[in-house]
Amino acid sequence: MFDWVHNHKRWMQLLLGLVALPFAFFGVESYQAAANLGVGVASVGDQKITEQEFAENLRQQQERLRRMLGGNFSQAMLDSPEMRSEMLEGMISQRLLTQYAVSSKLSVSDEQLRDVVASIPAFQVDGKFSKTQYESALRAEGYSPTVFENSIRRDLMMQQLSAALSESGTASKSVAQYIAEYRLQQREVAEYALNMKQFMAQIKPTAEAVQAYYGANSAQFQLPEQVRIEYVVLNGDALLAAEPVQADEIKKIYQDNLAKYGEAEQRQASHILIAYKQGASDGDKAKAREKANLLAEQVKKTPAIFTELAKKNSDDPGSASKGGDLGYFSRGMMVKAFEETAFGMKSGEIAGPIESDFGLHIIRLTGIKPGKVKSFDQVRPEIEAELKKQKSGRRFSEAAEAFSNMVYEQSDSLKPAAERFKLTIQQSGWATRASAPVVVLNNPKLLAALFSDDVIKNHRNTEAVEIAPGTLVSARALEHKAASQRPLDEVRAEVLKRLVDKEATMLARKQGAEKLAELNKGDATGISFGGAKMVSRDSTAGLRPEAAGRVFRADVTKLPAYVGVDLPDGYAIYRISKVVAGKAVDEAMQKNMQSELARLNGTQEFKAFLASLRAGAKIQINKDLLQKKQ
Repeated sequence: MFDWVHNHKRWMQLLLGLVALPFAFFGVESYQAAANLGVGVASVGDQKITEQEFAENLRQQQERLRRMLGGNFSQAMLDSPEMRSEMLEGMISQRLLTQYAVSSKLSVSDEQLRDVVASIPAFQVDGKFSKTQYESALRAEGYSPTVFENSIRRDLMMQQLSAALSESGTASKSVAQYIAEYRLQQREVAEYALNMKQFMAQIKPTAEAVQAYYGANSAQFQLPEQVRIEYVVLNGDALLAAEPVQADEIKKIYQDNLAKYGEAEQRQASHILIAYKQGASDGDKAKAREKANLLAEQVKKTPAIFTELAKKNSDDPGSASKGGDLGYFSRGMMVKAFEETAFGMKSGEIAGPIESDFGLHIIRLTGIKPGKVKSFDQVRPEIEAELKKQKSGRRFSEAAEAFSNMVYEQSDSLKPAAERFKLTIQQSGWATRASAPVVVLNNPKLLAALFSDDVIKNHRNTEAVEIAPGTLVSARALEHKAASQRPLDEVRAEVLKRLVDKEATMLARKQGAEKLAELNKGDATGISFGGAKMVSRDSTAGLRPEAAGRVFRADVTKLPAYVGVDLPDGYAIYRISKVVAGKAVDEAMQKNMQSELARLNGTQEFKAFLASLRAGAKIQINKDLLQKKQ
């Protein structure tokens, strides 16, 4: 949900809203203060990056990957030393930029923050901001309004800083035009390929060569260690069916939440907004009220002119062009003063001026949609499913410890745990240290446990391994096969093929290099190139990826020019017989290239700036805590 903020925050700042939120604006200072709590994985100046911060960042990244990859996700993807280190580097960079932004007195106004949050679709109902939806969505993600708002404020401030730096790059018109023309340059290319298959008949490996290749590459001809597994899975789904829900429970939920199971009353209104900024002087407010009173008097006397006056006078850019129309809204979607007035009016009535944080509103009520409530029978399945989910979630938290203890304390069998929690003992085919044939078993920690001495030699259960949030697995080995070397007689054909392929490829490359040398001396005897084709840097027309770079780096001051390229299956020579200058670059293409170069230059300037901040900061990394599993 909150990824939307990062993907759209640049244009979100331009949106205007009617809604004022009761935000607790604690500012960036509270973020800095929080950074000094707890043990640090790293410190940047006098601020720490705590274990809790690092673990939460890791969790968020894992959740993003989980949503993207689905069943292909592995919790270990971001838990390698390299990835953990890279993630910490990103957090250090963010902390450096935050410190710089604060010291430079960059700020984000309350109005900007309100506009951004109000424009996030996850917080809207029927296209309008809903305070109830906002608070509910934050609770579901484990955020408090203060923490969330501070993170948005910080991100917007970081955007100001990064935009100021990365968008400062420039590129000259002449350089942009030259590069654009260079990219459009075409070269006429023909290929002469030597494939290893042409040389395979010449390769006659001796028995000694086969034996030597087998001995030097014995690891390629091993059967890996394998284990056949039985396992049990404990998660919310496994506990769901066992959760009884009583009819009176469902009835009580329905009666306590009638508003939730109905369609709230909605009202449609138009308004004329005479705005003044927060902190406006008494004189400015008096002028605004005088104007609002005059307009209110006019529209109450002649309601038909409301639309025309709204278009000419309203300071709300979102509704003025529509004659002040705000569409339908329910309670909780408008500021309090506006809402109380609108829901106390009769259809067609005009009220105001009404004061809010945005100024003075003259309101005309144009429509009423009465609320509706779904019947108990209509919502019963929904309530029952939600109750079961809540109960199974609570029960899982309680069951997880008992399950973990049971598979450890009664480690000679999975049966006690299966019976206690009504789980099915399942079996899988053969697994290796690298992979298992069942998705839930494809977890590095679980696979490592399966091949431990405790499981293989002592025939015990693995510990309960959390393979995903809310999912525990314990397994045991049914059968074990040690790694074994496949005898040469069994793999002789495979060894022979690999040896022939290798030597034939080497021979093709050797002969290709010799022919290239002959061509550069002017001798084209026995070389027949294929059909010529025109290629450019933006359109390689089927040119092999290995060859494209070499073709366009070739010296073409003298034609024909030749380049040779090693290929996975042999060798190829390319003849460049013609160079056609790029067509004249029009103004639009030149400007696009200039913008692209400016962005690249700006990015480099930003990296250089970040490097300078890092060079001037005292940064310490606690490597023991960095490597600690979260």
